[in-house]
Amino acid sequence: MDVARWWAEGWAVSRRAPAPVDEPWGLRIDVGQPAQKVRHVLLGSDGGTDADPGTARALVASLGEPTTCVKGFLPQDVMADWFPAGWEPVEACFLMAVDLRPAYARVPEGYTVAVETEGGVTRAHVLTADGRPAAVGQTGRSGPACVYDQIVTEPAHRRRGLGTVVMGALTDAAVEDGLSVGVLGATVQGRALYETLGWKTLAPLSGFVLRPAAP
Repeated sequence: MDVARWWAEGWAVSRRAPAPVDEPWGLRIDVGQPAQKVRHVLLGSDGGTDADPGTARALVASLGEPTTCVKGFLPQDVMADWFPAGWEPVEACFLMAVDLRPAYARVPEGYTVAVETEGGVTRAHVLTADGRPAAVGQTGRSGPACVYDQIVTEPAHRRRGLGTVVMGALTDAAVEDGLSVGVLGATVQGRALYETLGWKTLAPLSGFVLRPAAP
């Protein structure tokens, strides 16, 4: 299932992290940030979403650096048994994908959209009439796919369809660049929006983080 790998690789591009490294359990991303030092993405032996429990348990047992993250494409309650005390679940998400087509999103009156690409990352900004940020999002490329990331609408500008505008602007940029598949990790709330835009849920996306030791 290439979508799982595309998601990990595109996420790394979007976050300006080093490219994922293949490991027996899947992929390792040396994020290098205080909130997340290393991210491990669990994949099956065929590169799909069905991680082997024994391999996953062995990985978790070998990890001891605080803020290490382990992600897998399984329900949170299934993965929870692999993690001892000290590991905390992060917000449950879903791996989603869509075939890309021109979006032609309508921009509400009083807003403008700006799109820029640099270093493999495309960003879309929705701005107010006086140039203040209202919504933003970005994508990172992996093979034929673009991975949507950090789609955020400012609280004062929500419920005006600006998230859809950001998604549309990013989609149009991806189509113009020859990409054919959109991939993202959606929260429960975000999943509902993306389903209205034609996205399909492929698998759960769960994660656990090793919390720092108490001082």
